[in-house]
Amino acid sequence: MNKENKIQKSTILDLRAKFVAGDFTPTDAVAEAFKTIEEKDGSIHAFLAVYEDAKAEAKAATKAYANSETENKPLLGVPIAIKNNILIKGKKATAGSKMLENYTAVYNATIVERLKNAGAIIVGATNMDEFAMGGSTENSAFGVTKNPVDETRVPGGSSGGSAAAVAMGAVPMAIGTDTGGSIRQPASYCGIVGFKPTYGAVPRYGIIAMGSSLDQAGPLTNTVADAELIHNVISGLDEKDATTIVPDTYREVEVKKKNVFGVPRSFLQSGVDASILETFENHIKLLKEAGHEVVDIELPFFEKGLSAYYIVMPAEVSSNLARFDGMRYGHSADGNDLLDVYEKSRAEGFGEEVKRRILLGTYVLSSGYYDAYYGKAELVRKKMRQELAEVFAKVDIILTPTTPTPAFKFGEQSDALAMYKQDVFTVPVNLTGVPALTFPMGNVAEGEIELPVGVQYIAPHGGEDRLFALGKEMYDSKLDS
Repeated sequence: MNKENKIQKSTILDLRAKFVAGDFTPTDAVAEAFKTIEEKDGSIHAFLAVYEDAKAEAKAATKAYANSETENKPLLGVPIAIKNNILIKGKKATAGSKMLENYTAVYNATIVERLKNAGAIIVGATNMDEFAMGGSTENSAFGVTKNPVDETRVPGGSSGGSAAAVAMGAVPMAIGTDTGGSIRQPASYCGIVGFKPTYGAVPRYGIIAMGSSLDQAGPLTNTVADAELIHNVISGLDEKDATTIVPDTYREVEVKKKNVFGVPRSFLQSGVDASILETFENHIKLLKEAGHEVVDIELPFFEKGLSAYYIVMPAEVSSNLARFDGMRYGHSADGNDLLDVYEKSRAEGFGEEVKRRILLGTYVLSSGYYDAYYGKAELVRKKMRQELAEVFAKVDIILTPTTPTPAFKFGEQSDALAMYKQDVFTVPVNLTGVPALTFPMGNVAEGEIELPVGVQYIAPHGGEDRLFALGKEMYDSKLDS
């Protein structure tokens, strides 16, 4: 096999073309994925588990190509990685927590079934912030993941392992989950593409819940076209998930040649680094040169999103994690009585960030505080949706940086509130349920290192096709230039 890593920066279409030609097979691709993991992951720690049965699946896929048995399998033989809060039957699903350290999934998540049916080969499970709570993958019970761009820096979170797996060239695509930016933020930090779908577009069945009204699974890839392909495979109505939607749930969002982009200028004063603002302005110039219009907009309720999110999300966390009580499954500690078992099991099984959010969520839902906090946060959420509807009547896309800073060094954001502010541009998307795409808009200098930073395109509900078309125009088409 050629020593060159053929997966690094490869597209799915590139790999499939090589598979069809026979000069690079699924067996070669999976072997290369394992080789890259062996060489790099001792330092990066993107993976919590690697699946040896992927090799047998790769041989079967290679045989299928040889026999031209590839119909209706758009991902046949392509190696992928899956975030470890997504259930794969017979494999451990830890959610990055000691609480589920020894839990083995007894069924496949719907999206896993769809990926397998499309021919994808799952080579391993990726590291993550515990129960998807965090923005740096420093909160995993099984050790931190490092950013392949600069190993002194975080890869982002909570899907940091999935982002790092793609960025280090182990796989051309990985699946993450996004509750408040957990796909888009690590994609920005690691210099790749990340996509968060319209809420309900992708089934949540078999995904360990963090915030049920916020969570969505999506792809991390090297190109927007690949993100589109993966989304089309995993999305769609699921009878096991009552929150999934059909394509015509929302009115059809037109895909235009020339679009109006709205920039919330006052929102960009939220502690954004000057270097990112400069790169962002350069991206606006590119949009104008491509014939698109860019106008200023106001999003006063959108700007309150971070405050509302950190009430709504912990409330849902406290509810979803109540099931982990040391009795039915998960970590269980010995105790003198039932209450003692509950207390010790949860104290030992959960990490500090998870405990912080459970306590906050329990507080805002408690008698006497529900209306003061949770009720008002949900009111703000409603106002945000109304505000978006009004803005999208005037513009086609809302444009922001993905994060206010590039990837930070380990330990730099030790203050929880400072860490939460990294999500300022991403959490409003989850609160309102609209889709958003991030891709690299350039690099910024941090000392002697150039770090990637992402731009975020936000579309109306059901506007996935508009995002993909624009992303392919503004990013994919320039990759070879």
